[in-house]
Amino acid sequence: MLKEYEAIKKKQFRLMDDQGNIILKKHMPELSDDELIEAYKNMLFARTADLMIVSYQRQGRIFTYPPNYGQEAISGALAGVMKTDDWLVPAFREMGAWLAKGVELKEIFMYFMGYESGTVFKKAKNILPISVPIASQLPHATGIGYALKHKQSPDVVYAFVGDGGTSQGDFHEALNFAAVWKVPVVFIVQNNQFAISVPFKTQTASDGIAIKSIAYGMPGIQVDGNDYFALRKCFEDSADFVRSGNGPILIEAVTYRKGAHTTSDDPSKYRSKDEEDEWDLKDPLRRLRLHLEARELWNEELEEKLVQQYKKEVDRIFTEAEIQPSYPLDEVFSYHYENLPDELLQQKADHQKYLNWQTENN
Repeated sequence: MLKEYEAIKKKQFRLMDDQGNIILKKHMPELSDDELIEAYKNMLFARTADLMIVSYQRQGRIFTYPPNYGQEAISGALAGVMKTDDWLVPAFREMGAWLAKGVELKEIFMYFMGYESGTVFKKAKNILPISVPIASQLPHATGIGYALKHKQSPDVVYAFVGDGGTSQGDFHEALNFAAVWKVPVVFIVQNNQFAISVPFKTQTASDGIAIKSIAYGMPGIQVDGNDYFALRKCFEDSADFVRSGNGPILIEAVTYRKGAHTTSDDPSKYRSKDEEDEWDLKDPLRRLRLHLEARELWNEELEEKLVQQYKKEVDRIFTEAEIQPSYPLDEVFSYHYENLPDELLQQKADHQKYLNWQTENN
């Protein structure tokens, strides 16, 4: 499959049309009905939680948050492929993959409430913290891959970045060294059409992102990022490829950020309603749901009941996170320098004065 759809051929890998019909059977991943239903449930849970977090933010109960809305199939498909000992190097829009790795939803809530401890991920094995600086995590992924190769480990590194991150120097450096060293890293670009307000057409003059792999000396493939089946097959074959010592691979998952870049963003300022409506027809949950319904594996009544259960569970977990005691001031300053510079010492002292004033006036 990777050879058939190599980037130079400019063919997007797609197995399912927008109505949930399978259009290319020969590459379909082998999944039981139960596995497929479970995958859809996990994607539905991630979407439910994601939409509720946006609501909590609008209520002033959580800080700025980057929605996953519309991109759930990418993390959802990886969740079915990623092994316990594999490494996950996330950006900040991969909730389904985080949960699959063992991150607790409460930890996600706490992180976006400002708790540094929320990104420790105590029960998740081999995962780096959420990375908000754009593409800075990619050289780390290459370094981990180098260590795995040195140890002759069979594990794989999955590294995420957005389309905007491909304009950063860290992207180039990570892919260049990964290819030179032939390390087991799967680089996954979530091309959601916008880097904040910058549309993809002004992000690069290249014909997509996958084709950039040729210059680095690694395979690349462009896949329909809203097609669960195509993504699952793509991740399966990519994992086998890098585990076999062939070096890294670059995957461009073409998707659409249906929500805002973050809750401080207004996408109506830079994209049209017609464009959003067009992409609604390509929605990853819609397409997979239509496929399941056609096979009589799913129905609207079941979904409504499940969503109500999910909402109660998410709300319960959010309440647990919300009643945590205030994080200690040291937690804000303790993870930058061994010895704090004068500027941060002054900031810490000023904030302590504010906290003292707050206490005295309550």
